[in-house]
Amino acid sequence: MKGWPAYFCSMHTDFLIVGQGICGTFLSWYLQQAGFSFLVIDQPQSNTASKVAAGIINPVTGRRIVKTWLIDEVMQFAHKAYSELGQVLNITAFEQKSIVDFFATPQMRDAFAKRYAEDTQYLSLSAAHHSWLSLFNYDFGYGEIDPCYLIRLQDILPAYRTHLEQQQLLREELFEIDHLQVAPDGITYKDITASRIIFSDGIATAQNPYFRNLPFAPNKGEAVWVEINDLPATHIFKKGFNLVPWKDNIFWLGSTYLWEFDNDLPTPGFRQFAHNWLLQTVKLPFNIIDHKAAVRPATLERRPFVGFHPQHPAVGIFNGMGTKGCSLAPWFAHQWVQAIKGEGTLSPEADVKRFQRVLAR
Repeated sequence: MKGWPAYFCSMHTDFLIVGQGICGTFLSWYLQQAGFSFLVIDQPQSNTASKVAAGIINPVTGRRIVKTWLIDEVMQFAHKAYSELGQVLNITAFEQKSIVDFFATPQMRDAFAKRYAEDTQYLSLSAAHHSWLSLFNYDFGYGEIDPCYLIRLQDILPAYRTHLEQQQLLREELFEIDHLQVAPDGITYKDITASRIIFSDGIATAQNPYFRNLPFAPNKGEAVWVEINDLPATHIFKKGFNLVPWKDNIFWLGSTYLWEFDNDLPTPGFRQFAHNWLLQTVKLPFNIIDHKAAVRPATLERRPFVGFHPQHPAVGIFNGMGTKGCSLAPWFAHQWVQAIKGEGTLSPEADVKRFQRVLAR
């Protein structure tokens, strides 16, 4: 038809991937390295979880400062994965930082000290409690978490998108599941036939008829971008919220975890809360320049959904990373592609086949 792009002709590919967040990015990256063909379908949106996230890989988590699931393995792998991706895309894909964790209460200070006494990996306590007092208000000292990785999602995602476009491996359009036809040995979508389709489209998969019975636990997060001159970009600063270097004199501040919400839009309440936090915490002038919200595709058991549908082997999912997408996406994308090649196995804790009964409904 006149005026249609040239790619609107019948084509066949090994994999059709829906979504180009950090999950779709690494899945397609490793599939291509393994020699598989693919096409990515993704509609540009500014408020996806990958685009709103700060991109922190933090090796410890929670009030008890425990090590994050699989962190020793995934952190080492992430260093390699992001280094290689950055070289191909000609960008700085990540930076190594430490988190300066200002203790908001004596109880948080004591919890950090207790954990430090048990295990010093990734943790340190400074005797110089006044080091940051010229820039921040804090009363109970601070600890440091090191190393952390700051993944430059704001550079990776558009650069990889261009990388796909240059190879004609991307369609910028809304995926319409009514056009999907699934057979045991393949799928058809509009003019495309593929051996398999994989959904990596974030929270949209929770409404997907093939996977909507999975125990998703979506939560909404909000963040603001703040201009703060003369604040060093050498660290991530934490006092309840994270204040994260973004670019130049711009910092990302967030985030919230709302389990009940009406929409994915930014709220005036969070903006005011962030403004108050900055007034109370940062001693430098600031200017809030942007405010976004997104819904994270988290799961009830805090484990990802990876693998092919037990009843529909041509339909797969690579999703449910929650707040750990930057660390888990490269690890499980590589592991799954190795399993697809027949050169490894998928971790049972991530394999979606653990929900075989639920998915059979």
